[in-house]
Amino acid sequence: MVAPAANLAFVFPGQASQHTGMATELLAQESVARAIFNQASEVLGLNLAELCTTGSDEVLTRTDIAQPALLTTSVAWLAVLQERGLAARIAAGHSLGEFGAWVAAGVLDFEQAVRLVRRRGELMEESASRRPGGMLAVIGVSDAQVEEACKKAGRAGVVVPANFNSPGQVVVSGEMEALYEVRQAVKAAHGRAIPLRVSGAFHSPLMEDAAHSFAEIVAKLPLADPQIPVVANATAELVTTAEQARQAMAKQMMSPVLWTASVQRMMKESVDLFVEIGPGQVLTKLIGRISEGARALSVGTPDELQVLLQEVNK
Repeated sequence: MVAPAANLAFVFPGQASQHTGMATELLAQESVARAIFNQASEVLGLNLAELCTTGSDEVLTRTDIAQPALLTTSVAWLAVLQERGLAARIAAGHSLGEFGAWVAAGVLDFEQAVRLVRRRGELMEESASRRPGGMLAVIGVSDAQVEEACKKAGRAGVVVPANFNSPGQVVVSGEMEALYEVRQAVKAAHGRAIPLRVSGAFHSPLMEDAAHSFAEIVAKLPLADPQIPVVANATAELVTTAEQARQAMAKQMMSPVLWTASVQRMMKESVDLFVEIGPGQVLTKLIGRISEGARALSVGTPDELQVLLQEVNK
């Protein structure tokens, strides 16, 4: 199969997309995926195949486990697509998913990436234990209302917008008392605020210690120039050099994820089809809300793979 004529964007989901059994069918059917999992397990000393087939949701929620498990599953699906001859002209990922994009673009090799996200997860878990917090998905109010609610709730503690996911959906991150204040403000504005199953206040100032340590690690990493542009979470702009990638990685942990703007930026690059690579359909659904005209498909099961292959070979 040759690469499709459509201008494909590969996009990679972030933490909270993981679930029990997310790689069961993948590992049963795809030898290239088994090779990726074996490599990751050898590098990390973890049985990732077991974690991603029979591991509990409780274990997979741990940040230090979730991040390498989700990255490995996504990169294994990427390898399956590449084996079928599919190629993207641009890539992006949501939070942790950005590291899948760096692999797809050749900025990091997979071994580098899986080591890096394991350490990233450990640092974030450590920061979360020192400065506890959480995250809320806020639905049905404007971005400006969310920002104002966070500003007012700041008297109760640290709280900031963390993910601008789509029009009418923003995730906020911070300390529990401040999150409670945001929930009350959202309720008063007739919106909804849903607690997320995460172990810390990610993309907030509570991650400062982790971000500082991670930036020191990234500063020493050998990186390659991207083979395709990557749209960075923190800026929603194209990354085209290794140094830009280094800056984006260092900045990302405490910056909000500008997902709405990132999708809009990719559409300006004439993307015809977004392909979400990894478990779930979170990004596929968000892209549909960002632009009714955008085509998006997810690839996290063999059935979804067949749908994608039929679509690009029309």
